[in-house]
Amino acid sequence: MPPRSTGLAGADAQDDFLRARRRVALARLVRWLRRDPSDVDHILPFDEVVAALGRVQERDAGLQVVPLDAIVGTVDRLQGFDRRFRPTTPAVRRRWEGIAEAMRRGKAMPPVDLYKVGEAYFVKDGHHRVSVARALGHDDIEARVTEVVTKVGAGRDLLRGDLPLKSHERVFLERVPLPASARGRVRPSDPWAFAALAEGVEGWGWRWSQEHGELIDRRELARRWYEEEYVPVVTLLRDAGLLEGAATETDAYMNAAAERYKRQRGL
Repeated sequence: MPPRSTGLAGADAQDDFLRARRRVALARLVRWLRRDPSDVDHILPFDEVVAALGRVQERDAGLQVVPLDAIVGTVDRLQGFDRRFRPTTPAVRRRWEGIAEAMRRGKAMPPVDLYKVGEAYFVKDGHHRVSVARALGHDDIEARVTEVVTKVGAGRDLLRGDLPLKSHERVFLERVPLPASARGRVRPSDPWAFAALAEGVEGWGWRWSQEHGELIDRRELARRWYEEEYVPVVTLLRDAGLLEGAATETDAYMNAAAERYKRQRGL
């Protein structure tokens, strides 16, 4: 809902800033009352996200109209905004109010510069314009977009606390390059379990090569393991009602694989 206008753009811009600052305080209170994760309102750092997801390449995606709700991060570490681009410090006030006044007067703004990673966008240039646009109730903003392709995808709901999981997932997919259709399904709840899962897949591949007298590359191994081992075992567990106690079906698979290994070894 756009803020009301008195017709005095300068005074309205000042009220806009104070209103945005009050929303920061209110958001912190709500987060505390709900016991939300501490990083739910933290702006995402571009470098850390790309490092966790694994940069593959980038390309110029041109001029686009981008939903403001999808802009959740920044390239600049020296910023004064939260995840929703509400101002978190009075230090940004002068420039913020100047842009708010100009927008209220109908002055055209240049496009902002954004990086796109998965479904999330990161501001390279234009933090104040994004912040003011959101405060004034705009739904989208014109932007020059550079798309960064990564090994692991990211949604706009990504949190900083999710990055360790994403990093472990990236390393797992480097060792076990699953088909794209399978990646969303093979997900242990504990990020540290990705390493154990990769070792299990590689062990399964070694045994398969011994039985068939044939060496296969990692991509073919990942496909065969998923189709010939993972899916059948998970299907059996589901039919037997043994998935209910596990956080994910991958957790259930790993538990079953561990028990099978113990029995084979007579442990």
